[in-house]
Amino acid sequence: METMTSRAASEQQNGSLHGEYKVPGGKLVVVDLDVVDGRFENVSLSGDFFLEPDEALLSINQALTGLPESSTPGEISAAVTAGLPDGAVLFGFSADAVAVTVRRALSKASGWADHDWEVIPPSVLPTHLNVALDEVLTEQVGSGLRNPTLRFWDWEEPSVVIGSFQSYRNEVDPDGVTRHGITVVRRISGGGAMFMEAGNCITYSLYLPQSLVDGISFADSYAFLDAWVMAALEKLGISAFYVPLNDIATDQGKIGGAAQKRLANGGMLHHVTMSYDIDADKMVDVLRIGKEKLSDKGTRSAKKRVDPLRRQTGLARAEIIEAMQEVFMERYGAKESSVTEAELAIARERVQSKFGTGEWLHRVP
Repeated sequence: METMTSRAASEQQNGSLHGEYKVPGGKLVVVDLDVVDGRFENVSLSGDFFLEPDEALLSINQALTGLPESSTPGEISAAVTAGLPDGAVLFGFSADAVAVTVRRALSKASGWADHDWEVIPPSVLPTHLNVALDEVLTEQVGSGLRNPTLRFWDWEEPSVVIGSFQSYRNEVDPDGVTRHGITVVRRISGGGAMFMEAGNCITYSLYLPQSLVDGISFADSYAFLDAWVMAALEKLGISAFYVPLNDIATDQGKIGGAAQKRLANGGMLHHVTMSYDIDADKMVDVLRIGKEKLSDKGTRSAKKRVDPLRRQTGLARAEIIEAMQEVFMERYGAKESSVTEAELAIARERVQSKFGTGEWLHRVP
C-alpha cells in the first residue's frame, strides 16, 4: 500500500517561491512561482503526476498567473478548473492539490516537516479529564503555546464518550449505564459515541495547526491526518483503509472512527478511537444503536460492527500503541513529552466549569 508523506517548502530557490505536496494515495505536485506586486508571476507546475493533453500544463500555469497573492484555496482551485481545456484529465492530483501546493509555497499552508512534533504516551486519567485535555491542548497549539502533539489516552473507569452534537437520550440507555457503572461524558468533536472500558480500545488525539490541512477538503483531511496510522497498521500486518467520511476499516470490517474540531484560534483536534477487545454485549446494553444507523453499514447487528484489533494482530494493546508511537516519531521526528502541570490545572478547572456539568452533558437532550 502506498503511504502518504507530505513536505512543505516555502523557500527561495533561484529567487522563486517553492512548494511541494504529496497527494494522499496520489502523486507529488510541485510549484515554483514569483510574487510581483501582490500577484503570481513566472508560475511553473511540475511533478510525477499524469496530465492529458500535454498543453493542459501550460493552461494551468496561465490560469495561476496573475492571481492575487491573497487568493483562497477555493479561488485557486476554481481558477485552475476554469483554465483547463475541454476534456482534460488529471491523474494522481487535482485542482485542489494545486491549490494546496501554491499555498505551501506562500507559507500559508504547512507540511508535517514544518513543525516540531511531540508525542505524549498513555497515562491513566479520568475520562472527564481526557476530554477536557482535548480542548485545552488544542487551544494551546492554536495559540502557539504548545508544539503540535499526538497524545494517547488511557483510563480506568468504564465510559461512554458521546459526540458534540449527539442527543444524550437517543444514544445512551440509562438502565444500561446504571447497571454497568458507566461514566458518560460529551466531547467537543463531532461523530458517534465511543464505548470505552479499560484496555478495550486505542484512543489518540492529534492537536495541530489548521495550516497543516489548508486547502485540503474536510473529507480528505481525515485520511491525510491518519496516513501514519495506516503505515503503522501495515507494519503490524493489517491493511487498513478509510471508508468515507470517518471510518477506518479492514477487509474484515470496521476497526475505528475519527472525529474533528476546528477552533477559532487556528487550533485543530483530530481524534480517533480504534476497537481492540470490546465486549459487544455490554456495548449494545449501554448504547442505543438503532437500525437506521446500521442500515448503511450492510449489517443487522451492532456486534458485527466491532472487529477488534486483538483478533487481527494477536498483539497486546500496549504493543500496538508502541508501534504506532514509533512510526509517528520516525516519520515526523517527534519527541516524547508530557502534559504540563499548568495544562492539567486548566483541564481540571474545565471539568468543573464545563465537561463535568449536566448542562454540557445534556446540551443536546
